[in-house]
Amino acid sequence: MKNIVIISGHPDLANSVANATILNEIQTALPDAQIRKLDKLYPIWQFDIAAEQAVLEQADVIVWQFPFSWYSLPALMKKWLDEVFVHGFAHGSKAVLGGKKFIVSFTTGAPEEVYQPDGFFGHGVDDYLPQFETTARLCNLDYQGAVYTCGIGYTSRDDEAAVAAQREEAKNHAMRLVKKIKELS
Repeated sequence: MKNIVIISGHPDLANSVANATILNEIQTALPDAQIRKLDKLYPIWQFDIAAEQAVLEQADVIVWQFPFSWYSLPALMKKWLDEVFVHGFAHGSKAVLGGKKFIVSFTTGAPEEVYQPDGFFGHGVDDYLPQFETTARLCNLDYQGAVYTCGIGYTSRDDEAAVAAQREEAKNHAMRLVKKIKELS
C-alpha cells in the first residue's frame, strides 16, 4: 500500500465522538497509515514545520480529516496549512507535493437538509469545496474529492442512544474513506 498520511485537524479529539471514531476505524483498517493528530502533537499550536513537511513529502496519499468549522477548516488546521503549505514547499517552482493524491474528509454538525439550495444555508456542501479544489490545484495535488457526513455533531454525551448512532455514522464514514484510499493503492 502507498504511504498514507492523515492529518487530523480536530482541535480537541479527547472530546470528539465522530472524528475520534473515524480516526480509530482508519487506524484499524489501515494500520500502516500515519495519523497525525495536530491537537496532540501541538497542544499550544507551535508546529514543527520541518517535521510536518518531511511527512508530507514522503506521502503518496494525503487526507485531511476535520470537523467542518464555519464552512471551512478549524482554526488549528488552518494555522497548520498557513505555516506548512508555504511557497517553495507546497507551491511554486520548487514545490514538492505535486502529483500526490489528496482527499478532504470532514463531518458537519448541521444536518444535510440545511445544506441544500432551498435549505437554511442556501447552499449544498459541494458549494463549499472549491477552496479545497483550488488549494489542490495551486499545489499540483491530485484532488480526489471529498468524503463527508452531515449532522454528526452536537450530540449530548448523556444520551447513550444518540452517541451510539453518532459512532455508527462515523464508522460508516470511515469505511467510505478507507474504500476510497484503497482504490488509490
